[in-house]
Amino acid sequence: MKLDKKLKICIVGLGLMGGSYAQALSDEGYEVGAVAKRQETIDFALEKGWIKSGVTEVTAEYLKDFDIVVFALYPHIFTQWIEKYQQCLRDGAVITDVTGVKGCIVYKIQEMLRPGVEFIAAHPMAGREKSGIEYATKEIFRQANYIVTPTEKNTQAAIEICRALGETLGFKTVTQLTPEEHDEMIGFLSQLTHCIAVSLMTCRDTDGFEKYTGDSFRDLTRIANINDVMWSELFLLNKKELLRQMELFEDAFGKLRKAIEDENTDEMRSLMKMSTEHRKRFDKEGK
Repeated sequence: MKLDKKLKICIVGLGLMGGSYAQALSDEGYEVGAVAKRQETIDFALEKGWIKSGVTEVTAEYLKDFDIVVFALYPHIFTQWIEKYQQCLRDGAVITDVTGVKGCIVYKIQEMLRPGVEFIAAHPMAGREKSGIEYATKEIFRQANYIVTPTEKNTQAAIEICRALGETLGFKTVTQLTPEEHDEMIGFLSQLTHCIAVSLMTCRDTDGFEKYTGDSFRDLTRIANINDVMWSELFLLNKKELLRQMELFEDAFGKLRKAIEDENTDEMRSLMKMSTEHRKRFDKEGK
């Protein structure tokens, strides 16, 4: 199911993700507006045809026409925006986000919001190693997953709008989790993997290694090219869950280390076979 073409959508924050949303939605024929900090960003999106209009100042006069508002902001900036500007949103508006953590954000925003505006959270599991609207592209959604994270405060109508938004954007899979389930999954599937990549790139001096590496190291550390401001915030907001996932990894790594130390070939092969079987699930999904 796709969104009603009559719905007008505003993107707050035109970086990589906000710009990609704007391109995907405008290409599908929706009227898209935007709020951004810099006029240069607005001008770029206008020139590309990704938005019909855009402003750098938040006003009720501009936002009153939008049915859906997507917040592509860092978590703390999202919270500050709602505190300062929520009165500018029109009654009946549905707002959603792209935030990478949910438990510490969703309930807080829902508690802050005035009656008449509903927040239904979502997480597009997509991205690139670059930031900024100049790297935006709707192609990042094509093989990616989109997670909707409703709470008891959400209406079924808003949940359906959010799910339809994911399908309209072109995501391969649209699923639904509670905020708590989301943070556990993301702690393992996303945040832990970034921690591993950062650790690999910082555990020793790799100067000159680019002359000798094969695809294995390059592929494994692709996400080590990281937005330090955003990811440090996400790690701390999901600190308890991320530390638990790191402990699970340390235990598994310790088993492999001990097998090597003890020259226990059977144990090594057992772990490798399990790894191969588990990885096949992802290969099948990718196809």
